[in-house]
Formats: sequence, C-alpha cells, structure tokens
Amino acid sequence: MDRMDRGKEAKRTIFLGLWVNVFLTLFKYAAGFFGRSSAMIADATHSLSDLFTDVVVFFGLFASQKPADSCHPYGHGKIEALLATLCGITLLGAGAGIFWSGAVRIADFLQGEAGRSPGMIALWAALISVSSKEILYRYTFTRGKALDSSVLIAKAWDHRSDALSSVGTLFGIGGAIFGGDKWRILDPVAAVVVSVFVLRAAYPILRDSLDELIEGSLPPPVEERVKEVLLARDGVKSFHKLKTRRIGSSIAVDVHIHMRGDMTLSEAHEISRQVEEDLWRAFGEDTHISLHMEPPPKGKKG
Repeated sequence: MDRMDRGKEAKRTIFLGLWVNVFLTLFKYAAGFFGRSSAMIADATHSLSDLFTDVVVFFGLFASQKPADSCHPYGHGKIEALLATLCGITLLGAGAGIFWSGAVRIADFLQGEAGRSPGMIALWAALISVSSKEILYRYTFTRGKALDSSVLIAKAWDHRSDALSSVGTLFGIGGAIFGGDKWRILDPVAAVVVSVFVLRAAYPILRDSLDELIEGSLPPPVEERVKEVLLARDGVKSFHKLKTRRIGSSIAVDVHIHMRGDMTLSEAHEISRQVEEDLWRAFGEDTHISLHMEPPPKGKKG
C-alpha cells in the first residue's frame, strides 16, 4: 500500500471514530446531567477529549501524508508522532480533571453531603459506551497495525481507555443506584477510578511518541533485523556507526559498510545498491537509507 492509500485508510478509520465520539459525548453529557451522575459527566469529558483529538488527528493526517520536498527531505511523517503526543497530553489533562472532580465529590460525601442517586439513563449510557468503545478499539488497533500507523494505535488505546473508564463508571453508577444512600459514594469513586485508567493510558502514548520526536533508536529486535540484512549481502564484510530512527510509518537507516579495498567504484556502488534494495524489501519502500562505503579497518583483510 503506497503513502496516499495508507493515508486514505487512516483517515477513514479516524473519521469513523470521530462520529462515534460525537454521539457518545452528547449522549453521555445528557445522561450525566439528567441522570445526576458525576461519574457519567466525567466519562463524557473523557469522550470529549477523544473527540477533540479525533478532529486534530483527522486534519493533521492530511499534512503528515504530504510527500517530501526541498524543505522536508525526509517527508512529514513525524507529524504523526506530534499528533500522538497531543493525544497523550490531552489524556493527561482529562485524567487530572476527572480525578479532581471525583475527589471533591468524595470529600463532600464524607462531610455528610449524600447527594442524589443517579438515574437509570446514566447506567444505560455506561453500557452503550463500554460496548461501542471496545468495538471501536479493536477495529482501530487492527487498522493501526495493518497500516503501521503510530497515531492510529494511539487513538485505539484512547478508545480502550474510554471503554475501561466506562466499565468503572458502570459499576459506580450501578452501585449508587441499587445500593442505597450509603453507597452513593460509589458514583464519585468511579470517577476517580476512571481518572486512573485515563492517566495510565496516556503514559505509553507519550513515551513512544516523544521517543520518536527526540530521534530515539528503533527497538532492539528491529535493529537486529537491520544488521542481519546488512551482513546477508555478499560483499559486505562488516559495518559500524549504525544509526536508526522512526519517521512516521517509515524508518531511517544510516550506516557505514566495509567492503574489499581493491574493489572498483562501480563494484562497490553495485553492492551498495543491492544493500538498499535488501533493506527496502525488508522494511518497505519508504525506508530512508544512507550508506557510506569504506574499506575494512586496518589490520583486517578485505
């Protein structure tokens, strides 16, 4: 699949999630308001953060799929990492806000303010949220893996965190409804539990996206595969100064390869071309490759 087709598929996936989040956000806010549930309002705020990042990611994908130009010779793939970082930061903010709101309600309850029991509409909203967001997580994660898109995978975990938070909301609202006055504290407790899931989901998204933005190396298994490809080509004696990084859905490989010192320039060039083709076959045609040809180190025979 080329860059343009991959971009179209990614945008379709994001667009589907966007409309699901539009519905869930409006429905959950209404259910939280009319059902008198702080947990559901917190859950709706989480969905609102999902909706916000969906909009940003959807339009941002147009920029990330732009081809390389004179000012951006490596393309615009890192916009995906930037968008994934935005998703993570938004999740952090949403998690902190939900935690604070729930903690305040718990403090009020402990001081004698029991509040009113949530309505059944809030419970139904939680059930619908759990099922729809889990389905959306599975679909988006599968598409993210198939398209090798960091931003889609980040959005998938965003959906999963919303599904998990709705599970906590479901139990909290159910306990508050069916458990009587003394169990109404479960509603704000559920909001605090939701915040923990949200904050936990933000960590791996921020870790991976920030690692890409600061030019972190590829994972060891991927680098080992690069080394295997390099040494499998006849004519490459060894290599050094291997540097790798991720650029959106593609990778970049910068390496110095050792060849026989008595080779002609044409022979050395042909081997380096074959090495490039080997790497493209292994990691995709969008792989950025920079090869520097050298004779073997002194003391080693070519």
